[in-house]
Amino acid sequence: MKQGKRPTRAQKKVLIKAGLNPNNWLIEKNLQHVNELHLIHRESGKLRIIAV
Repeated sequence: MKQGKRPTRAQKKVLIKAGLNPNNWLIEKNLQHVNELHLIHRESGKLRIIAV
């Protein structure tokens, strides 16, 4: 599994809009051509995909 990176300010706004706490999630992939964010939870390692 890849290491996640901290979300940018714009990505934090997307996470808040999706009902997630940006302090708990790391960005694994930012797929702009498909408008998706692949996220990893900091503690549990759970993977989640959200539409941007």
